[in-house]
Amino acid sequence: MLKKLYYVISLFSIVFIFSTIEGVYANPQTPSFEGKFSEAGYKSVENAVKDFENHDNFKVRLPTILPSISYTHNFGKFYLDKEYSVNDALHIMFVNEDIKENIFKIDIRSLNNKLDFEGKDYTLQDGTKGIYFEHQLFNFFVFEKYDLQYMLGINKKVADKVTPESLVEMANSI
Repeated sequence: MLKKLYYVISLFSIVFIFSTIEGVYANPQTPSFEGKFSEAGYKSVENAVKDFENHDNFKVRLPTILPSISYTHNFGKFYLDKEYSVNDALHIMFVNEDIKENIFKIDIRSLNNKLDFEGKDYTLQDGTKGIYFEHQLFNFFVFEKYDLQYMLGINKKVADKVTPESLVEMANSI
């Protein structure tokens, strides 16, 4: 009889202990490289361009010449400024999963919401004026074309491979 009592108490204790332990479950899969961009709102460049064009009734033209550094992926994101309606912009990124510093980005916004910059002046083949300037992480070339402001940016770590003249050549390809 005493053995049965110990057995029942032990069984009850084990069931009680396991029923009160809260399990900690981690997602065993970390997001893929693409998944991280998707979580940040990025999608295909084509879909992001369509979103921007449909919102602002603009035809977006992208450069046909890209920097001479390697890329494994490209992503796009249309940012809609719901609060102030002045920061609506299309963001496009060319990135390399294996070479983190290989980042080229294009930001496009309506001239109604353009930003002003100071830097070194350059002139495109069609006479359009542009400005090259260096920032903390990126070097940029900004110009206006087709009622849009384009900002081409290259990661500073590869700026020795992508010169201001290279950015001007890319701008000329639009």
